[in-house]
Amino acid sequence: MDQKHKILIIDDDSFLLDMYALKFSKSNFDVTASLGPEIALEKLRKGLVIDVILLDIVMPVMDGFDLLEKMKEENLSIDSIKIILSNRGQASDIARGEALGAAGYIVKASSTPTEVLEKVQSIISKK
Repeated sequence: MDQKHKILIIDDDSFLLDMYALKFSKSNFDVTASLGPEIALEKLRKGLVIDVILLDIVMPVMDGFDLLEKMKEENLSIDSIKIILSNRGQASDIARGEALGAAGYIVKASSTPTEVLEKVQSIISKK
């Protein structure tokens, strides 16, 4: 991978956010970390151009599904690959994510950070 992919990681857990940001930046990603969806939305509205968005679902104020809906409404990051990273792995959540344009769904609890990275890379390579 010669070209650095720009990834926006959105989570309300600062420990996880920092860990994934470090993991992805060490693997040739240009990382923008966002502690919560409101901050992410603000960055996107200001014109942040991103290749991949990795987002959590369960967050206070606005969840990941709401964020995807808002992005769709406002035509934000239309071309970016959206991947959900959540502890919620119910079929209904996965279906809802896909309906909102998510290209992948990774269950946090059953994936190590390395596996998350590999799954993201695999989803990107299919695009």
